[in-house]
Amino acid sequence: MMKVANVLHVVVFLLFLIFIRSQAALTPKSYDYEVKEANYTRLCKTKTILTVNGQFPGPTIYARRGDTLIVNVKNRGNLGITIHWHGVKQPRYPWSDGPEFITQCPIKPGANFSQKIVLSDEEGTLWWHAHSDWSRATVHGLIVIWPKIGRPYPFPKPYVEYPIILAEWWRQDVEAVLQDFLKTGGDPNTSDALTINGQPGDLYPCSKSGTTKFIVEYGKTYMIRMVNAAMNLFMFWAIADHEVTIVGTDGAYTKPLKSNYVVISPGQTIDLLFKADQPIGQYYIAAKPYNSQPAISFDNTTTTAIIQYKGFKRSPLPPLFPHLPKVNDTSASVNFTGSLRSLASRAHPIDVPMKITRNFLFTLSINTLPCPNNACLGPRGLKFAASVNNISFESTTISILDAYYNRINGVYGKNFPKFPPLFFNFTSSNISRSLETPLNASEVVVLEYGDTVELVFQGTNLVAGIDHPMHLHGHSFYVVGWGFGNFNRSRDRLRFNLVDPPLQQTIAVPKNGWTAIRFKADNPGVWLMHCHLERHISWGMEMAFVTKNGRRVGESMLPPPSDLPPCT
Repeated sequence: MMKVANVLHVVVFLLFLIFIRSQAALTPKSYDYEVKEANYTRLCKTKTILTVNGQFPGPTIYARRGDTLIVNVKNRGNLGITIHWHGVKQPRYPWSDGPEFITQCPIKPGANFSQKIVLSDEEGTLWWHAHSDWSRATVHGLIVIWPKIGRPYPFPKPYVEYPIILAEWWRQDVEAVLQDFLKTGGDPNTSDALTINGQPGDLYPCSKSGTTKFIVEYGKTYMIRMVNAAMNLFMFWAIADHEVTIVGTDGAYTKPLKSNYVVISPGQTIDLLFKADQPIGQYYIAAKPYNSQPAISFDNTTTTAIIQYKGFKRSPLPPLFPHLPKVNDTSASVNFTGSLRSLASRAHPIDVPMKITRNFLFTLSINTLPCPNNACLGPRGLKFAASVNNISFESTTISILDAYYNRINGVYGKNFPKFPPLFFNFTSSNISRSLETPLNASEVVVLEYGDTVELVFQGTNLVAGIDHPMHLHGHSFYVVGWGFGNFNRSRDRLRFNLVDPPLQQTIAVPKNGWTAIRFKADNPGVWLMHCHLERHISWGMEMAFVTKNGRRVGESMLPPPSDLPPCT
């Protein structure tokens, strides 16, 4: 009897352990984010910046595929703030998505908001950032999403994983940069440095001692999780004498792509591998801008970090420097971006919509608006604006999601055009100035649950053509085609890649060109779409989709949290 009792005790104890572990697995992992000001010294000058937990860049979130996380955001700064979890689809739960006056009003100074982060099929590297004013210049960080326990990477496991966050640094207060260019109607002041993990690198004054350094061991393979957190710059990036293999982008795996360089647009993430197979020494990692529009001023400098092999002995020689494409090398940019392909394997299948129910053509334009006495700093004394289908988005006073959920009339319209209001030669070098003036409005596109969408972004040469990194919240999309010039539906659709197109959330539309995407509207809620060049979204290059609830269980938007920030 004693033996039976002992066995029963052991069984009960094991069941108790299993229960405790299962409950722990069901309990969301929690993070505390305190938004506060901190002093940082860069480029020989100390200034106060907005941070999370005093860190620049901010803390990294670690999770596994399918996890739910809670991030307790406490605003101890002087301005209202929102946080966006870039690339996280937030199925049925747009309340924590973050863009101000789209899904929430800002968290007021002194207030808190516990944001629930719902992961689904994302796997790889994403990031988080402020989505209010220009706060994301310093309020940002990585999200690392590992496979589920027991599931391997679809490539050999790297020895070590390293983060690389590319960003910009202004000597001036960033909020002052924003207010100044909105007031003058001109372009914003360019940044004074580019950074890798918050450090400008060896080529800037007062910066060499803080240069980011990665220690590697000969023969080992390393993974870099990279995001372009820059406000207004595409970046070319490379490691001296080391070939890299791209294996993922925007939280989805890709077919291995070998390259000597990377181009990464603002908002995009890229996962890549490299092998430490060169002679023991030091090698520069370097990043510099890609800019296709010569009329635009930009920070044409180069940020560096260092890869140092174990066993390296000090040398008077500088690290080897990588070859980077020329700053205006459009071919290098589109050839890299156009080479990305989904992994499309049995373990990581894709599901490209084939039968399309909704077709859209969205023009992306730089515009001008009248200025009193023609005293602004834009072209001909006007002020800059930007638009999608000739509508420059006008901010609302309450969030569109709140208005939609609570059926509040008069906040937004439902008449966003499916096609441009006027068709002309969008990429001509000689476009009538009469076409430059957009409408100011708060319009959305309403989608039925389950709609399959084909959307073509068409760049225009109004005022000045340039590449546009377009980002869609709440969804990933398949990039099925791209090209230069005006999109021709009957001709260009024949060349779409419907076999293994890359699955992304941010895609660079080439200057005076087009890009076609497809996605399924299976996530009820309100979802922002915008250019990730910060000056363009400040000028109005954004719109929103409203996806209605479905009819079956599990196809309806969940109710709002009790601590959603109020708008009054």
